[in-house]
Formats: sequence, C-alpha cells, structure tokens
Amino acid sequence: RWKSGGDEAQSLRSGDLGGEPVSLRSVVLRGHGVASGAAEDTPHPADTISLQAPFFTEGGLDLTGSHPATLNLSTAPRRILIVNPAFHFPDVRWTDLHDPESSDIIDVWLRWEGRRVHAWGYRPTPEWKADHPQPEAVLEVIAPFLPGIGPGTVVELELDPAQVEVREA
Repeated sequence: RWKSGGDEAQSLRSGDLGGEPVSLRSVVLRGHGVASGAAEDTPHPADTISLQAPFFTEGGLDLTGSHPATLNLSTAPRRILIVNPAFHFPDVRWTDLHDPESSDIIDVWLRWEGRRVHAWGYRPTPEWKADHPQPEAVLEVIAPFLPGIGPGTVVELELDPAQVEVREA
C-alpha cells in the first residue's frame, strides 16, 4: 500500500540531509480551509488531515505533534517536483465522498525568525484535488502549530535534493 524511504528517511527526519539542502524562498498563502476543516462549504465531517492520519500512521508516517491543517507555501516562480518521496500512499480511500486519493510526502524544514522546524511536504495527486486545486508552485506542508505564521509570512523552505527537483513554474 505504501512506499517508505526506510533507514534513509529515518535519518532525514532527524535533520541529517547528507548533503546541501535545496533552499527556496516561499510565501504562505491563504488556503481553501478544507485540510483544517475551517471551510464552511467542506463536505467532510472533520479536517481532512485527521481523516487521513490513520492511513499515514499505518504506512509508517507519524504525524504526532503536527497541526491538523496545511500551510500553503508558494515557491513561485519555481515549482517543486517530487522525484523520490519519503512516503507514497497510493489509492487511499479515506472518505466515501470521492474516489481513493494518492499522495506523496517529503521531508521539509521551515526556517523563519531564527527557527528551523521539520515538517512534511504533502502533495496529493492533482486529479483528486479537482474541487480545491493548488497552483503548481504551491506545496502543502503539514507542520506543528507555528504561532506567528500566516498568509504573507516569508519562510525559507529547505528540501532534500534526493527527494525533489526544482524547476521554473
């Protein structure tokens, strides 16, 4: 059901990239409010991160300590292509409201105001996001609750070069 990065992913989660990170300037955008459950028109009974979390846990991804929402980070004019995810979750049926969804998860680190925080880049396959699409230059990030970060906040995004390629959008 899933692919895990194994021992290499474990070491990456501890912050050891084994090389120079890819560093991109990003800006937090206002999201649709579906992942957090804040949208008034969401068809889901709860935030979508909590609804998917049991499947992620089953696949080895521990979201303990993560806020049940996503940060939408724009890296325009660049886009992030996931080439070797830490986790791949194919065809997960986490709701009866639409077909199963596939998603890739990568390690990311957020830097701002002198802090560096590990988080998870989350990218569902675009065909499953038809109702709430994201521009190609936006990466959704699952992170701990980060007071002071909101729309317009500039965040340095660090990525593992073994997991991603960066291209012009």
